[in-house]
Amino acid sequence: MKKIDFKKEYGELYFPSAKEVVIVDVPPMNFVTVSGTGNPNDNPAFQQSFEALYGVSYTLRFGLKKQSVAEYRVGPLEALWWTDEAGGFSIESKEDWKWTVMVMQPDVVTRPHFDNAVAQVREKRNPVALPKVRFERFDEGLSAQVMHLGPYATEKPTIERLHHYIKEHEYKLHGKHHEIYLGDPRRSAPEKLKTVLRQPMRR
Repeated sequence: MKKIDFKKEYGELYFPSAKEVVIVDVPPMNFVTVSGTGNPNDNPAFQQSFEALYGVSYTLRFGLKKQSVAEYRVGPLEALWWTDEAGGFSIESKEDWKWTVMVMQPDVVTRPHFDNAVAQVREKRNPVALPKVRFERFDEGLSAQVMHLGPYATEKPTIERLHHYIKEHEYKLHGKHHEIYLGDPRRSAPEKLKTVLRQPMRR
C-alpha cells in the first residue's frame, strides 16, 4: 500500500513563507470540486458544498485504505475566486463572486474511485450539493504565492502585495485567485489563521 506524506510531497505548494512572495510551478492535480456564485457569507449553497465535498473526499480516503491502494490524509479546503471584472477578481464585489471550492486528491485516485465514492455518499447521506460534485484535473502552472496570517477579512493588503510582486517581475495575472485554508475558523483564533494566497501568472 502506498503511503503518501502530504507535507513531503506537496510542502512547497502548501506551506510557503509569510515573509516573502515565492514563485512555484504547480503540476496538474486532481480535485473534487463544487462550484457556485455569490457572497459566501450566509450563503446556503456555499455551506452545503462542504458536506458533499468532504463526504466524497473522506469516503475516497477510507475506501482506498481499505483496498490497500494508498494511505493519506485528506487535504485542506481550497477555493478559486473570480469575477467578470477586468483583472479577474475584485475583493469588494462579493455579490458578483464566482467560486469553486475543492479538495486535492492524490494521483492514485481515479474517476472510477470517485464515481464509487459518490454512489456510497448518495446511499448513506445524500447531501444537497452532491449532484454538483465534480472530479476535475486542474493545471495551474507558473504561479506566485504567499502565506497570509490572520482573518480572511484582512487579506486585501496581502493580495495587493502578491499582485505587485507579479507585475514588478514583468508577469501578468492569469487565471483565478486561489486560496488554501490551513486553519479552521471554528477552532482557531482569527489572528492565528493561515491562508495560502496563490495567483497564476504568465509573461
